[in-house]
Amino acid sequence: MLTLGIVGYGYWGPNIVRNFMGLADVNVSKLCDANPAALQRAGNLYPHIAMCTEDSDITADRDIDAVAIVTPVFTHYPLTKAALENGKHVFVEKPFTSTIGQAEELIELADRKNRLIMVDHTFLFTGAVRRIKEIIDRGDLGDLRYYDSTRINLGLFQHDINVIWDLAPHDFSILDYLSPNKAVAVCATGHDHFRTGMENIGYVTIYLEGNMIAHFNMNWLSPVKIRSTLIGGTKKMLVWDDLKPDEKIKVYDTGVEVEGKENIYNLLVSYRTGDMWSPKVDHVEALRLEAQYFVDCIRKNEKPVNDGQAGLRIVRMLVATSRSLREGSRQVAL
Repeated sequence: MLTLGIVGYGYWGPNIVRNFMGLADVNVSKLCDANPAALQRAGNLYPHIAMCTEDSDITADRDIDAVAIVTPVFTHYPLTKAALENGKHVFVEKPFTSTIGQAEELIELADRKNRLIMVDHTFLFTGAVRRIKEIIDRGDLGDLRYYDSTRINLGLFQHDINVIWDLAPHDFSILDYLSPNKAVAVCATGHDHFRTGMENIGYVTIYLEGNMIAHFNMNWLSPVKIRSTLIGGTKKMLVWDDLKPDEKIKVYDTGVEVEGKENIYNLLVSYRTGDMWSPKVDHVEALRLEAQYFVDCIRKNEKPVNDGQAGLRIVRMLVATSRSLREGSRQVAL
C-alpha cells in the first residue's frame, strides 16, 4: 500500500484526490491547503483524511511515501525539493517548474535520492492521444510534416502566468510525446489586451528536426471552445477534435505529391484524395490511468514517459516563448 499526501485542493486538486482515492493500492492519508474553506469542503467529502494547512506536515511526514503537488507553478520548486529531500516520490502539476535551472536541480536531486518525479501531463493518458501515438509509431502517417493545434475558450484568467504558460503545457507535452522529431527552435507572439502584464492571446511556432513545423493557437478570449489538432504526414493526415463525443480522430488518405523540384518553373503538384477512417478511442478517465501509472512506476522502479526530463523539455519550450515575446517574436534556439 502506497501512502500519499496531497498539497493543494484548488481547481485541479479535487480531481487528483478523487482519482488517487479510487485506487485500491493507495492510501491518501493527508491533505494540505492554506485555505480553510477548501479544507472544509474536502473534509466533508473525505472525513477520514487528515487535514492540515502547513505543507511541511506532509513533505516531512515519515509515514508518507509520495506527495502530489497541485499548487501554482511558482510553488512547485520549493515543494518538490522539500518532498524529495525527505525521500518522497513526487507527482507534480504542470508545468514542472518556473525556470530551467529549477527543473534541472530537481532532476539531479531525484536521481541522487533514487526517487521518481512524474509531471501531470494528463493528456498523454487520454484514449485519443494513445491511439494517435499508435498510428504514428506504426508509420501510417509517414514522416511528419506539420502539427497544428488550437486550444481556445473564454478562459479562466490566471494572475501569475500568461495564456501560453497556462494552456501550452498540454499541447507541448502532446507534441513532445507524439513526435519522433526533436524541437530545435521556438518563436512566439501574443497580446495583453488588459495591461495586466500577462498575455491573454498567444501564438507559438516550434521548429523541429526533419523539416517539421508545429503551430499553436491559445486564447482566453474566444466566444467558443475549440480543442482541435491537425497532424500532417507524407502518407496520410489526421484530425483530432477532442470535443466530439465520438469519432474524435479521423485519418485521411490525403496528400500532396510534388515533382520537378530541380526547376521551380517545372514544378508539378498533384493531390491525392482517398478514404477516411475513424479509429475507436477508449473512454477511460485519463487521470485515473495516470494515477495508477504513477503507482506502478514506483513499485516497478520504472521511468515514466512524463518524468522530470519530459517536464524539463516542456519548461525549455515555455521559457523560450517568454524570451521570444520579450524580444519581438525573435526565433529562440532550444
